[in-house]
Amino acid sequence: MAMTRKFPGPSKLLGSPFAWLFALFSVAVAVWMLLTSLKSTRAIFAEPWSLPTTPQWDNYARAWTASDFAGATLNTVILVFGTAIATIALSAPAAYALSRILTRWNSGITAFFALGLGIPSQVIILPLYVMMNELYLVDSLTGLWILYVATSMPFTVFFLTGFFGSLPKELEEAAALDGASSNRTFWQIMLPLARSGIITAMILNIIQHWGETLFGLVFLQSEEKATLSLALLGFLQRMQYNGADWGGLFAGVCTVVLPVLACYIWLGRRIIEGMTLGSVK
Repeated sequence: MAMTRKFPGPSKLLGSPFAWLFALFSVAVAVWMLLTSLKSTRAIFAEPWSLPTTPQWDNYARAWTASDFAGATLNTVILVFGTAIATIALSAPAAYALSRILTRWNSGITAFFALGLGIPSQVIILPLYVMMNELYLVDSLTGLWILYVATSMPFTVFFLTGFFGSLPKELEEAAALDGASSNRTFWQIMLPLARSGIITAMILNIIQHWGETLFGLVFLQSEEKATLSLALLGFLQRMQYNGADWGGLFAGVCTVVLPVLACYIWLGRRIIEGMTLGSVK
C-alpha cells in the first residue's frame, strides 16, 4: 500500500517563518543586552552595536552593591520558591479532587478557578491593598507571599486538573481493589505519575514571579524587603540624581533576566512535555 505524503498546511507554512524570526529576534536582544552590560556609558552611546573592547565587569559589582542586590536576591528566592511550593501543595489535591471525584459541583468549581485567569491584577489591586492593610500585611514579605500564592492558584489548579484527568483511571480502580484509600492512592500512585505536570507548574510559577513588579511596588515599602525588580527600579531612580550609569543599569537588568532565561533554556523541553501531556487524554 502506497503511503501518502502529508504536506504542511498554509497556516504552518506561514507561521513557521514568523516563529523563527521571533525566536532569532529574542536571542539577538538577549545577546545585545549582555554585551551592552559590559560597556561603559560612553561606549554604549558612541558604539551601541559594537562588541565591547574592554569588558567592564565592574558594572555588575557596582549594580550589585549600589542597590543591595544581595538582599533583594535573597528576598526574591525565598518568595518565589516559597510561592511555588505552597501553590503546588494546595493546588495538586484540589485539582485531583476536581478531576476524579465527580459531583454536580465540579464543573462550577472548575469554571470558578478558570474565571480567575481572566481577572487582571490591576483591577483587584485597590481592594487587595485595603484588605491587606486591615490585616497588617502591607510592607510584609509574608503578605506578598500570600498574594502570590492566591493569584497563582487559578492557573495551577486549572492546569493540573487537565493533567490529572489525562491519567488512566484503571490505576485507581486497581488500587481500590487492593484496599487503598483515596488519600493513599493520591499520594503514592497518582501524585508520582503527575510529576511532569507538577514540575511544569512549579517552573511556570517561578518564571512568573521572579520578575514580578506590580504587587511588590504596591505592597512593599521598605528597601530591606525589596525584590530584585524593585532593586532594579531603585537603581534606575538613583541614576536621576547620581548621574547616568547605563552600563550598571544593563548589568542590573541582566542580573534579573538571565537566571530566568537560563532556567527556561535548561528546562524548556520539560515544560513543553508537561504541557503537552496534560492537554491530551
